[in-house]
Formats: sequence, C-alpha cells, structure tokens
Amino acid sequence: MTFTIAIVGRPNVGKSTLFNRLVGKRLALVDDQPGVTRDRREGEGRIAGLDFRLFDTAGLEDADAASMEGRMQRQTETALDDADLALMLIDGRAGVTPLDSHFAGWLRRRNGPVLLLANKCEGSAGDSGLAEAWSLGLGEPLAISAAHGEGLVALHDGILAAMEDHAAKNYVPPAAVEEPVDADTDASDIDARDIDAEFEDDGDEHDGILQLAILGRPNAGKSTLVNRLLGEERQITGPEPGLTRDAIGIAWQWGEQAIRLIDTAGLRRQARVTEKLEKLAADDAVRAMEYAQVVVLLLDARAPLERQDLNIARRTLDEGRALVVAANKWDLIEDRNAGMGQLRDRLETSLTQARGVPVVTLSALTGRGVEKLMPKVTEVYQHWQQRISTAALNRWLKDMTESHPPPLGQHGRRIRLRYMTQAKTRPPTFVIFSNLPDDLPDAYARYLQNGLREHFNLPGVPLRILLRKQDNPYVKGG
Repeated sequence: MTFTIAIVGRPNVGKSTLFNRLVGKRLALVDDQPGVTRDRREGEGRIAGLDFRLFDTAGLEDADAASMEGRMQRQTETALDDADLALMLIDGRAGVTPLDSHFAGWLRRRNGPVLLLANKCEGSAGDSGLAEAWSLGLGEPLAISAAHGEGLVALHDGILAAMEDHAAKNYVPPAAVEEPVDADTDASDIDARDIDAEFEDDGDEHDGILQLAILGRPNAGKSTLVNRLLGEERQITGPEPGLTRDAIGIAWQWGEQAIRLIDTAGLRRQARVTEKLEKLAADDAVRAMEYAQVVVLLLDARAPLERQDLNIARRTLDEGRALVVAANKWDLIEDRNAGMGQLRDRLETSLTQARGVPVVTLSALTGRGVEKLMPKVTEVYQHWQQRISTAALNRWLKDMTESHPPPLGQHGRRIRLRYMTQAKTRPPTFVIFSNLPDDLPDAYARYLQNGLREHFNLPGVPLRILLRKQDNPYVKGG
C-alpha cells in the first residue's frame, strides 16, 4: 500500500512550491497571489529513496461551508481523510498567524499524524517564526525552504519515522498455518509465469493508459462532468466561472481501460486574457491538450460552437489529437432537433479536417446522457490508433485515381500517384509517392483525405497525408 501525504496550510505559505519540489516537476501553478490552488492535485513524491503519494491542497481559510472557500476546504478534508500523514506549512518569515493557530487546533482534533514545517526559512529569515511554531502544539517544527531545497534531510527523516510508525501500526502477522493446496490442483500445473506476470515491467509507464483531457470555455461544466464520471466530488464546482486553474490529472478506470482524466481551466479568447494567473492557467490547459490522446471539447449547448470553441477544436486537431464534442446542459434546450442540426452543420462546415467528429449530448449536472460519452471516447481512441495494410491502401488509391484522376501538373505533365503506405499511427499518417508531389492541388489532397476517412471509417481523428517524390530507378549513375 502506497504511503500518502497531504500538504496543508493557509494560503500563500508555499504548499505548491513544496509539492513541485517533492515530485520533481512543475506540476502545480505557483504565483505570489494567494489562493492559486483550488482543487487537490496528486503526484508521486520522492526524497532520497522514499517514495510516496502526494496531495497538494487549497489554502485553509475560515469560511462558510457554502462559499467557494468552504468548498475548497472540503476538498482538503477529503485529501486528509485519504492521507497517512499531513505536512502543515506555516510561513516562517511571517510567524504564526491566528489562522495558523485555528487550523493547527483543527488538525489536533483530527488525531492524525502531522509534521509541522516552517517554510521560507532560508538563511536566518525564519528563525523567529520557527520559535513561535512551538506554540501550535504539533511537535517540533522543521525549518525548510521549498523554493531553495533547504531542510529536505530533516523532512526525509520525519517522513521516514512516520512511515515506520504507520507500518508498525498496520502490521498483520503471517498466518501460522499455510493454506493447503486444493486437492484438485496439481502443483505442477501452476505456471511460474502466471505469478510473475503481475510484476512485469513493459518499459513504458504510460503504455495502455488513455490520456483524456476535458477542454472548453469557462463555465461550460468541465469539473462537473469530471465529478460525474468519477462518481465523487473530486473537483470544486459552482456558479463562479474560472474555478479550475490547474490542469488536474486523475487516475481512473473505465471498464478494462485505464485512463488519466485531466480537468483543465476554461480557455477564453487570447485577447481577453490579461491577468498573469489566467495566462498561466491557460498555458497549463494547452499543455494538457498537447499531451492528451483524446480531447473532449465540452460546449454549453445554449451557445454552441462559438469562435473560441472552434479555435480549441482546430488546435486539438492540428496537434494530432482525437476529438469528441460534448454538448453540455442539453436538458435546457427546448427544440433539440433544431439544436442538433445546427451543431452538426457548423461542425461539418468549420472542421473540414476531421469530418464526422462524434457529438454527444448530455447534462453533467443531472447525469443524463453522460453514459454515452465514454463509448464514443474509446471508439475514437481506437480509430486514432488504427493501422491499415499497405495492400488495402493501394487498392483504395487505385480506385480513387481511376474514378477521379489527378489533374495535370505544371507544364502539362501528368501527375501519377504510384504507391501508398501508412507511416505511423496516433494520428494515422500516410505517405503517397508521386512523380510530381509539389504539383498536386490542395483540393485533390482533400478529396483523398475525405475518401480515406469515409472508406476506412476514421471519423473524428486528424489524418495526415504526406506526398513524397519517387525517384526514377533507371536514373542512377549507371
């Protein structure tokens, strides 16, 4: 069982900086503005051989339960419920504040193991705050600097002691008598490979895991959809637009498929993004899209496919990602036939590079229609990885060129498409060898792309067709 640690504390004490330090990557957004983190973020932490699961949490504030801050605190409570150890941070330079004292008492009442860390103690800057931290009643405070990597040896020793204590409390002695082998089972029938299979390392930590990102404009309902899919209140939701800031990756299992589900910040038109923090959040969302395999573009069905929606869709396809369009808040649409017709027409005319993009209508709030989403996601994921035999491609190419021959090239020369093969998958990429690749018009290339998509049933994925010059085998030095 993996040892789990939650980092807690009031806003702007350096929790996300410590999280990034321990996971060894800049996963969490960091800014001088307090309250940047809102949802809890997970990562794999490590200090000098100690491995553990790590939660970054929102800043603790004394707030009404119905407010945004109250909802953020419930997320922190959930992280603490799942954690084996809490790291409570204070700002060593600022000293102990009334809010620190309030939440130290809250942690003491929970009776879980806590390590108290006085952050920002580089040099002697936090000496006075370190001394004040004894008053919180959480044991000896450790001086660290998350930004500079100081104090990690003491933190390592504190985590190691907590791990050993946790292991001792949860130790289950082995059974005194071994279970007998079933009388009907011959020990010689037990293949050692069956035992070892569980521990095989395939050499690719992401192999078989579907990277699924949920993108869309602010307040489209992305976090509500993530919570509905997971069956729990994993992400903070509410009427306020822009609640999600970090791109939060969550491990999830849908049937036999392992999935990394990524909730992202709402993407507004770039001209409207003026604040530094919103720009950081938008950049984080774009990076999530670039590393995803399938993107669900979530629309507000009351205003579907606005310019920004189309920008997101085009960027997704340009990056070579598979796309599913989900129209949320469909329960609020009165004339659904007209709404679906309008949506499909706009997709066909505006996203010609991926005709047949799957469209799912749903209500993330009520759950109606959500069950249709994942079958479409896995279907388009399979199309995105599809490989077509060279023989089938060349039979298709022959039929296409016979029914509609390529036009003449420059100087009246005839363009010949001689041979075709699939160069790669994810997305499907094809190479056609021609005598005059530079002369083939874009309109004819689109004709080939649309025919390829229709004949081999490849809706919703970007197709790439590369034209290459085929050398004349008779024109070679002799």
